[in-house]
Amino acid sequence: MQGNARKLSLFLTCSFLLAGITITASAQTISGPVEPRAGTWKPWVLKSGSELRLPAPPNAQSTTTESEELRALAGRRDAVALEQVRYWDFGSPPHRWNEMLSDTAVAQNFGIGGGNGIRAFAMLNVAIHDALIAAWDSKYAHNRRRPAEADPKFVSALPMPRSPSYPCEYSVAAGAGSAVLAHLFPGEAKRFAEAAEEAAKSRVIAGAVYPSDTKAGLDLGRAVAGRVIEYLKLDGKKWEGSVPVGPGLWVGSNPGGVDDVRWKLFVLSSASQFRPGPPPAPESAERAAEVAEVKNFKRTPITNGKVFYWQFGQYAGPGLIHRLSDEIGRRLGELGLDRNAPRAARAYALVHVAHYDAWIASQDAKFHYWTARPNQFDPTITTVVPNPNFPTYVSNAATLGMAPTLVLSYLFPREAARYQNWAQEFGESRLWAGIHFRSDIDAGYAIGRGVGQKVIERAKADGAE
Repeated sequence: MQGNARKLSLFLTCSFLLAGITITASAQTISGPVEPRAGTWKPWVLKSGSELRLPAPPNAQSTTTESEELRALAGRRDAVALEQVRYWDFGSPPHRWNEMLSDTAVAQNFGIGGGNGIRAFAMLNVAIHDALIAAWDSKYAHNRRRPAEADPKFVSALPMPRSPSYPCEYSVAAGAGSAVLAHLFPGEAKRFAEAAEEAAKSRVIAGAVYPSDTKAGLDLGRAVAGRVIEYLKLDGKKWEGSVPVGPGLWVGSNPGGVDDVRWKLFVLSSASQFRPGPPPAPESAERAAEVAEVKNFKRTPITNGKVFYWQFGQYAGPGLIHRLSDEIGRRLGELGLDRNAPRAARAYALVHVAHYDAWIASQDAKFHYWTARPNQFDPTITTVVPNPNFPTYVSNAATLGMAPTLVLSYLFPREAARYQNWAQEFGESRLWAGIHFRSDIDAGYAIGRGVGQKVIERAKADGAE
């Protein structure tokens, strides 16, 4: 039995190391404190984890009063209260807020086929990440004991988290998440605020934290969200250029996403950092061969089905962007890292930042070259899905498939082959659809690899390894 346990411990340790997590299984999955140095990790927008350090928690007398309140609440726990506790405790602190963003975005057709949804997920997860780094700075600066630690006779409805009580990490995520969602969907601000209060209250009902821990957490999360919202604020300027005219150039009006090239970046030095060389010349043999490849591609029900899946199932339905968050949550649960709030938030932020910066870089290339779509070169080419309303070079799908899946592969290397299959099929499906050339896809992959690698380099230097 001891031999099996030793093998399991060795396997988990190796898995974490492969995922870029320089912690041991025994230290993090069994008995040790959760990431005592996470407050020193590098935030995305805050200057440091200590920038918004909270004042000291309530004194001993106030804590005694709060303990009495917790005991009274424990005596009134019923099935409804325990279900609320279970709901909000499921997964890591970012989990429910990513789920809520997915559901709301799909219901409101928010960001379909464009950058707004990608920006929304980056904003949400950067805010939660930075808020939890700030929370961990305050946790270990003050080291407030959990209620069940202070009173061994007190029975919590949840296993005692292995981190200080103040501030409450689930409340921090709720404060940040609800503030970002209210900013994105102001008509539903009340619903998000109520959800945040319910999330915080569930931790008090469970006896995992004191009421003052949740209030401090909500306030801290909201404050960090405000910083992130300001960082990603749009300048309100609209493109005032004109669509260029000439051989091999895109024909259309009101190109989608042309303003997104100016969005503020996270890891790239400029939108053009990975801009590829020009596409094949309009009259070149290479371009003629690419037109023929698209025109002569033999479509089948399977290739058409995959086109529809990646176009509509991945955008208008669950979407690749939504699938990314689902995948992160699933893998964190498998590794037991859903109980490690800073580590979980880091994973969400890294993947969605890669997706976001990749979008901006892809749009930069599109509006630098303004290349025509395949059926603008040859009107006899039919498409499985409508052409997006912007130039063809480079393929957004190839770029957006490659960048985040590289980061996923870094975080969860056991799944790397699967993730690369996603990226490959997503890109190839655009040729199968008749809306992209081979050079569009290859150039998109190259941008995606560049962006993904920059995010991985940033991860290796953020203090978490």
